[in-house]
Amino acid sequence: MTAEKQVIILTEAASFQIKEMMKHNEEEGSYLRVAVRGGGCSGLSYGMNFDTNKSDDDFIDEQFGLQIIVNKEDAPILQGTKIDYKQSLLGGGFTIDNPNAIASCGCGTSFRAPQREGSPEVCD
Repeated sequence: MTAEKQVIILTEAASFQIKEMMKHNEEEGSYLRVAVRGGGCSGLSYGMNFDTNKSDDDFIDEQFGLQIIVNKEDAPILQGTKIDYKQSLLGGGFTIDNPNAIASCGCGTSFRAPQREGSPEVCD
């Protein structure tokens, strides 16, 4: 996949953390799957998990030695999304900056996009 067609933009900090998680969970060699799911406060939520299977319906990209897969249905909603990892005094966590989100929740993992309505849930 060429740079202009990258769906996900992964920072070096995020890739380092993901590789550490893969090692800890004995998932080295797996793909990193980034997905959109229904739910969350705003109707859609992000999903990231390790996957050993790639289908014909997936885009694949390699960044910092990681194989990233995104389903073609989710790609328009995730196009240009930047995933970073930030460390602070209270710990660390992934941040997701999606230029296609028209609204997002304070939790940072729930959003709304014009391409898909989703199914909002009540926040606690």
